[in-house]
Amino acid sequence: MRGSGRVVEEKTAAGQPDGALPPGRVYHRGMAHIEYRNLGKSGLRVSTIGLGCNNFGRADTPTESQAGTDAVVHAAIDAGVTLFDTADIYGAERGLSETLMGNSLGSRRDDIVLATKFGMDMGGANGPDWDARGSRRYIRRAVEASLRRLQTDWIDLYQLHTPDPLTPIEETLATLDDLITEGKVRYIGHSNLAGWQIADAEYVAALAGHPKFVSAQNEYSLLVRDAEAEVLPAVNAYGLGFLPFFPLYNGLFTGKFSREGGPADSRIMRIRSHLLADAPWDTIERYEAFCAERGVSMLAATFAWLLAQPGLTSVIAGATRPEQIVQNADAAVAWSPTPDEVAEISELFEPANLA
Repeated sequence: MRGSGRVVEEKTAAGQPDGALPPGRVYHRGMAHIEYRNLGKSGLRVSTIGLGCNNFGRADTPTESQAGTDAVVHAAIDAGVTLFDTADIYGAERGLSETLMGNSLGSRRDDIVLATKFGMDMGGANGPDWDARGSRRYIRRAVEASLRRLQTDWIDLYQLHTPDPLTPIEETLATLDDLITEGKVRYIGHSNLAGWQIADAEYVAALAGHPKFVSAQNEYSLLVRDAEAEVLPAVNAYGLGFLPFFPLYNGLFTGKFSREGGPADSRIMRIRSHLLADAPWDTIERYEAFCAERGVSMLAATFAWLLAQPGLTSVIAGATRPEQIVQNADAAVAWSPTPDEVAEISELFEPANLA
């Protein structure tokens, strides 16, 4: 087997000396162990694999229904996944993902870190907003609606989903500060901010004495690496935890796809076939060979590459079936690449090398 990266052996608590567990890991009988990291410089501890909940309530998926959502939610908790990431806009109807999650969690609410988002156009579900969805007026409406749907008294991580050019960031931060003081929100984060906006929010929070954002969510994968230019440097400079979305490029890096196609019920085949047609297959096939030489799956190698990036805390991956949760949890701890192997993967997917 080429390279000195190691394939991690599965162990149970009983297999550890005197029953001791390595720091940051929890073992689940018969399942892979999950690792945990602090979200940036905060004290919020989350699993390195998060569950993206945008499929809950999505039409034509197994998680469109309550039963399908229940199955995935409980499989994730049983596997040791703690970070559940949703948004008020997710679902075939606005708020449906939150509603299904709230119904599913029940007494297991304390077992997870519940993250949701506000700031996208809810089509009037939170009343008229005049496009100022980072304003004090709007945030107050949005948070109460999310709390009702999620059937909870607090949100662990409340995230601004997209920049609001009409509202000063100081007003947004001041309102979120109030929500933290009231106990409705515990930590705050943002999504889709540019590097300069991350720096601006950090400066304004420090100047006004407001709690700072602890996390940033932006698209990032082997094929979409724009965040490396400004977002990741800002994230690392200010000590935020980075949470990539679409980390597997809509599932392309699960290892289930080829030039000829993939699972008929997958998101790519149903609604994003252009991603398959436009994929750099020569490069992906070289990556497949790289993985095969090391005896690891493409899914495991992709998770390992992502988790090796500085500042990256958790890989948020969607799932519509319980078995996908297990596959992701297993893959996330299956391989520990060397720095040279991480660099080799990065070089393989440099834009100039894509073919």
